[in-house]
Amino acid sequence: MTQRLATPRPAPHARSAYPHHRAIATRWMDNDVYGHVNNVTYYSYFDTIVNGYLIERGALDIAKSPVIGLVVETQCHYFKPVSFPDTLTGALRVAHRGTSSVRYEIGLFREDDDLASAQGHFVHVYVDRVSGRPVALPEELQRALAGLVMP
Repeated sequence: MTQRLATPRPAPHARSAYPHHRAIATRWMDNDVYGHVNNVTYYSYFDTIVNGYLIERGALDIAKSPVIGLVVETQCHYFKPVSFPDTLTGALRVAHRGTSSVRYEIGLFREDDDLASAQGHFVHVYVDRVSGRPVALPEELQRALAGLVMP
């Protein structure tokens, strides 16, 4: 049997660690039978935060952009349960920007909490919509990302 080494659990981030914030309303259907938002729903919130930001900044047209981002890695750490009817703040930053990839980090904050209830990341590889081959980050995307890079 292979022994798996545990990685250290991160501490929840503070709201101030993220430059962009977006309100997210939880929905009745987000709750599971245990009375809290189901784990898979957090990834939907992540998508909403990242893609909403890109659309608002003109870096993504979901129907027409010649370059699209595909998720190749994702992870979430859960610290404190949230439930409908909580209002969340989704927070976004860029941790790494490569030639054709971006690591987005997301924090989810309940109501007025300063520490994240959950946090995680997405790594998008940007590809040509038609060929599916990786491409360099387009100029409009690079401009949009500039405001998300933390010092």
